[in-house]
Amino acid sequence: MKDVQLAELANMAGRLVSHSPWLTITQEMVNAFADVTGDHQWIHIDVERAKRESPWKSPIAHGYLTVSLISRLNPQALKVLGPSATINYGLNRLRFPSAVKVGSSIRTRVELLAVDQVDDQRQLATYRTTVEIRGEDKPACVAENLIMYVA
Repeated sequence: MKDVQLAELANMAGRLVSHSPWLTITQEMVNAFADVTGDHQWIHIDVERAKRESPWKSPIAHGYLTVSLISRLNPQALKVLGPSATINYGLNRLRFPSAVKVGSSIRTRVELLAVDQVDDQRQLATYRTTVEIRGEDKPACVAENLIMYVA
């Protein structure tokens, strides 16, 4: 993990910041996400059918489960010190180039694209977060995510 003071964050723009630790995607995580969202499509939750019929020969994580884990993984890659609040401000771009098979490990690759001063209390950081799958060439997710830091 990399620690950086909010006042110094803009100096890192245009660079790779850090990687998060690896996280293994379990069937329990996928099932819980299915229950919360109501997305019980068989490619996610029917293990035996997915092994037989899916192109991946395995159940896969929901794309939105994968993107939701950015909120868990990125703070393990970068800790911004000094703000009174850190707010998920949204996404500019989101793509899912590859599926995440249950049992796979993922991590985030965090690049800081820009930091914009919104006003005297707020800075908006734009990150490119790539969710990598251990042992795979293509990422699971590429997102341009926005974080608002409040002094």
